[in-house]
Formats: sequence, C-alpha cells, structure tokens
Amino acid sequence: MRIASYNVENMFERPKVFARDKNWTEEAVRTSARANSSDRFNDVIGLHAELNQLFAKDVYSSGEKDRMAEIIGALGLRSSDNVSLVTLRVLRGRLLRRPTDKTKPVQIVASGRADWVGWLDLNPEPVSELATDHMAMVIRDSGADIVGVVEADNRVALDLFAQSFLKRVGCRPYEQVMLFDGNDPRGIDVGLLVRDRASYSVTYFRTHIFEPDPDGSGRLFSRDCAEYHITEEGSGRTVVVLVNHLKSKGYNSEDDPIGAKQRRRQAEGIAEIYTQLVRDGFDQVAVLGDLNDSPTLGGKPESSLQPLFDTGLKDISEHDGFDPGERLGTFGTGHTLASKIDYILLSPALSERVVAGGIIRSGMWRGPRVRKPWKMYDTLTAEQHAASDHALIWADLED
Repeated sequence: MRIASYNVENMFERPKVFARDKNWTEEAVRTSARANSSDRFNDVIGLHAELNQLFAKDVYSSGEKDRMAEIIGALGLRSSDNVSLVTLRVLRGRLLRRPTDKTKPVQIVASGRADWVGWLDLNPEPVSELATDHMAMVIRDSGADIVGVVEADNRVALDLFAQSFLKRVGCRPYEQVMLFDGNDPRGIDVGLLVRDRASYSVTYFRTHIFEPDPDGSGRLFSRDCAEYHITEEGSGRTVVVLVNHLKSKGYNSEDDPIGAKQRRRQAEGIAEIYTQLVRDGFDQVAVLGDLNDSPTLGGKPESSLQPLFDTGLKDISEHDGFDPGERLGTFGTGHTLASKIDYILLSPALSERVVAGGIIRSGMWRGPRVRKPWKMYDTLTAEQHAASDHALIWADLED
C-alpha cells in the first residue's frame, strides 16, 4: 500500500490574489506602503479574513464599523462592490452607504449580522490547463493507492480531476473520491482519492468540522480533520486516515504567535481524535496533510505541532527508508527543514509496516538559479504552469 499527501492548491480555479506574478498595485491595498508582491499578497489575504470575521459579529461596535470602512477603502471598494481581486457580495439588506465624495470613507449602516446577508469574496481565475496536467502527472508518478488531497476546489471538481485529467496523462482513475465541504469558504477543502474497491474500500467516514475551538472563538479546524476508515480487502485490516490542513502562516506577523496558538489547539484536537481511535482498537492510523509548521528546530520556539509528536506518531521522513531527494523541505524551494510543512505521521503499528518513503518535486517550479536543483517536467517551462508550490510526500507500507 502506498499512501501520499499532496496540497494541489486548487485544480481548476484559484483566487486571483494567489497568482503572485500579477501587478499588485491594481485596485488592491492602495493605502499600503509595503512594496513587494509577497507583502501585498499577505495584505489582501489578511484583510479578506479580517473583514469577514468582523461581518460575522452579532453586533457591530463603533470601532468595528470604523475598521470595516478602513478595510473596504484599503481594498479599493470605496466606489464599487467589485474590483480586480475581491468582490463585496450583498444579497439582502444594507451594509454601507457610499458618499458622493469618493475620497471620503464609506459609512457602515448595518448594526450587526442580522441586518444584512453577504460576505467578501476573493475573485477567482482559472488554473492553467497545463498546471492541472502537471498535478495529474505528480499523482500518476507517485503510484499512490491512497492520496490525501489538500486545497481541492470541491468534490465535483476532485471527481472530474480523478476521472478525466488523470486518465489523459496515463494514470488509472481513482474509483473512490471523497470530500466534505469544510469551514473555509474559499474552496480549499481536504479530500481523499482511493484506488479500486477490490483492494481498498472506504467503509466509514466522518467530518470534524463542528468541533468547537477551546478558546471559544468558533470552530476548531480551519478546514476539517476528515476521518476515513479504509479496509484492506486482502488482510481485512482497517487503516484510518485523518486528512488535515491546519491554520496558515500566510498573513500573520513574524514568528506567527496568533496562528501558532491556533495551530497548536488544532494539533491538540487531532491528537485527541487519534488517541480515541487507538482506545477504540484502531492501531493502524495515518495523520497526513499540510500542517503549516515545521518540526521543532534548534534555537526556535517549540513547534505548534508538538502535541502530535507527543502522541508517539512517527514521521515518515525520519524512517531509514525515506529519501527526501535534493531538499529537506516540502514547500517552495524546500531548502531547509523550516519549509517542511507537509506530513505523513503514522501510528507505531502502521509505522512498523513502512518499507520506503519519498518526495516528488517534479511539478514544482524552481527557477534557473536554485542550488541543488530538482528535475522538473519538460513541459514545466514557466512558473504559472507549476502544479503547486508543494511537493507530494509518500510512504510505502507492507501489505
């Protein structure tokens, strides 16, 4: 059995703001003094999240209304509900009043969530067809029987990808395609691909999207901790796979103190789910996905993922048979362990079955001047055609 984890960063459609080679000055974060594209990316993503959090409050204070107006102006929405990167959607009721003098801020007229229905959207744009082909090629080359997919658009899209795009690159389609709608409204859900039912059959599944955050702020998991029970038809054993995508570091401050605290609570939640599974007699468990933090590194604060490591789960990358290839990390250039954020963590019983593991980077763009360059697909000639910024990580288990 080969298990893999792969953050595809959407298969067919991505928020336009994610395309970092765009002109960031166009209608986005006009008031920002920060100049480089990475900062502007962080601005838009962060302001989008903050504004939607403010919209969700039952009652809007005067200070919260002022902050809403400030963000709306910063995003270029002072005179229109739609600009290049974002759209303000108002379905019912009234949120704001726009002054005749467009140099003045908007006025928030809604008193709270009950006064209107709407939200702020990140505007999408299509993923290049070649990029989607490269995603399919990565999965094809992995030869995985079970793939935890991170940042999938939705189940319909994942099924289309599994049946059509994989086939056209010479990969046998996956019969079982699973995905729950998660807590993130951006269409970046976690899902699962499983080979033919004659060998591996999904017999039970459940979502954990409703788990409350212990800090009382809402739901614990940013997306989900999706739980799948897979029966190996030959042996009759059940392998439980928990697919995750933890809180991003993408737009938090240096050292990410707020995000790190949330990721730690999420890691504690996964650890509780895992521990209960073991108590219930399931000793073959894999926790995988984009966990958005590196292991604890020398001279750095303790990793927010430490609660998972403390359970006794084994990191596939620490197995003697694991080959990381040219780099230690799984994201971006992957130059150091600091960019290792994609994981396959195995229960002790499942870890005993490991015979090999590795990383596939051939769908990642590296540019011409990267040290220790990895082999890219011959058709990957420009960054916009990269499959993802993430590598696929895999583990081989004895049947």
